[in-house]
Amino acid sequence: MKRFLSLFFFAVAAWAQPAPILIRGARVVDGTGAPAYSVTVVVIGTRIAAVGRETAAPPPGTRVIDASGLTLLPGLFDLHTHLSASAATGVAGDWGKSLKAYLACGVTTVNDYAEYSEMFWPIRQVLATGSLMGPRINLAVRMSTTGGHGTEGGWGDFMTLIANTPEQARWATKRALAAKPDVIKVFTDGWRYGAAPNLTSMNLETLTAIVETAHAGGVKLFTHTVTLAGAKLAARAGVDVLVHGIGDADVDAELIEIMKSKGTFYVPTLAVYEFKGGERAPRVAGLLDPDVRATLRPATGSAPEMSAERRERWQHLTGNVRRLFEAGIPVAVGTDAGMPGTFHGYSTLHEMELLVKSGLTPMQALTAGTSVSARALSVLPERGTIAPGKLADLVLVDGRPDEQIADLHKTRRVFLGGFELQPQDLEKVIQAPEMTPLAARPIPPQIDDMERTDGRTMLGTLRVNSTDAGIDHSAMMFQPVVRAGNDHALMIQAAMADKEHPFVRVELPLTAGAFELADVSKYAGVSFDVRGEAAARLIVQTYGVRNSDHWAAAFTPTGEWQTLKIPFSALARAAPAPAWTRKDARALLFELGGAPGAKAWLELDNVQFYQ
Repeated sequence: MKRFLSLFFFAVAAWAQPAPILIRGARVVDGTGAPAYSVTVVVIGTRIAAVGRETAAPPPGTRVIDASGLTLLPGLFDLHTHLSASAATGVAGDWGKSLKAYLACGVTTVNDYAEYSEMFWPIRQVLATGSLMGPRINLAVRMSTTGGHGTEGGWGDFMTLIANTPEQARWATKRALAAKPDVIKVFTDGWRYGAAPNLTSMNLETLTAIVETAHAGGVKLFTHTVTLAGAKLAARAGVDVLVHGIGDADVDAELIEIMKSKGTFYVPTLAVYEFKGGERAPRVAGLLDPDVRATLRPATGSAPEMSAERRERWQHLTGNVRRLFEAGIPVAVGTDAGMPGTFHGYSTLHEMELLVKSGLTPMQALTAGTSVSARALSVLPERGTIAPGKLADLVLVDGRPDEQIADLHKTRRVFLGGFELQPQDLEKVIQAPEMTPLAARPIPPQIDDMERTDGRTMLGTLRVNSTDAGIDHSAMMFQPVVRAGNDHALMIQAAMADKEHPFVRVELPLTAGAFELADVSKYAGVSFDVRGEAAARLIVQTYGVRNSDHWAAAFTPTGEWQTLKIPFSALARAAPAPAWTRKDARALLFELGGAPGAKAWLELDNVQFYQ
């Protein structure tokens, strides 16, 4: 790996490009598992250009970084995140702050499982243009079974594709591949940890069909797998990475043999399962809504006792990491960050501490978070170790994390593709009470006349559905129907669940995937044609509201067509709130409610803004 640098500097002088960076004096932990060594690392543009002894003075204009007393690592990986979740129950995340939290911790590659395919393009665009700076993100299509985990959030059939049979699996996976995901996540295992009734699980034949189709399309398969039986099934099917620890039993020789024969990786996500006792570190407060910060309790070093059942599961989880690692199964790093108490970025560092507590050495944990995770994604030729030609995703930390893993938290400098970031500057932005600014663009007044035959609005956005949460959620169907002649309306039919406050919604995103913001400040309100029988509401989804208390107004449809105009001034929230700016709209939602078990219907047409 090492090479003399004199010839390198001679070549650099002829290149017309920004000044190179020379990192001098660092202990290099290169991600391969080799002991730390002292060399000079040179970065040119986006890549590592040289690693070796410094035998000549750097050319004029080279930015020299004195890294004495610091350790240089490859950028870290987190193979399981939910970027749009906040780690607080019922509060959406600040996407921009989530991204910065990873970079502030030296995490430069993440897998994100919280978005759906309509969001892929705008997310990739905002990252490519630099409107938001974040780690390298692998976006996933999600798949599950009817009544399986991943389908109970109330998000509708657009969020998680369903496959119950091999034939259905092949078709669903082809649809998934058409969205050009970086990875596919499959919820294979319905065990709910003994805390709730089990959900459905995927059978071997169906999962095998997904694996074969995904691999033929060149896409890796990650799972949600939490039981020993589920792990054996998923490994037999040929999935690439088992994600979430096996928590119901100790792993056995049969599973180890299957995983070895298939080359299966293991990502235990210990951070999400660790008993946290309701305490939060002040450093992560900025990732939460300001209203939630008041509920935080600083870490005191003590926590309530965990239950016997949870203690037994934790022993299985940590013990299985050690058993699988000692058996030669590659263990990589993921956290399930965004889930309650599992904070973006900081949990990634803590995950490696938990790997050490489970039996790995600090060096082995660092290797898990770098080259092993890179191999799990098949990106090791590009990143995951420090070597010439690789992307310059690097992190400088104070101390010796290969000896004391807690030093990993002492992030001093981060490089993403050669671009240097200051963790302290990122921390300031994260801790600021304001949400990350996002640009908003004006949109035309016509939203949807229901005439397109591809399920999209006049804006080109995909109509989607949502319901109350739970496997026992309300049922709905929505589709165009003839209103008169060649004129169409959108029919929404609903069967309310037998629960309190059931509802269904059809969402008309104002931007692709409702990711970017729409400036509707020049309009006075929303107009639409409607008829039906339901307790109905117009809801305006906005960036500034992070809980379920959206701006909304009720309306009463009848059996006859009528044109309703709802002024923005009529929109209200349950809690007192400042007036809406009208510059952060994301979607219009039409909600149907009713009594438990009731039926409801609505026909909708000509949705538009008016001045």
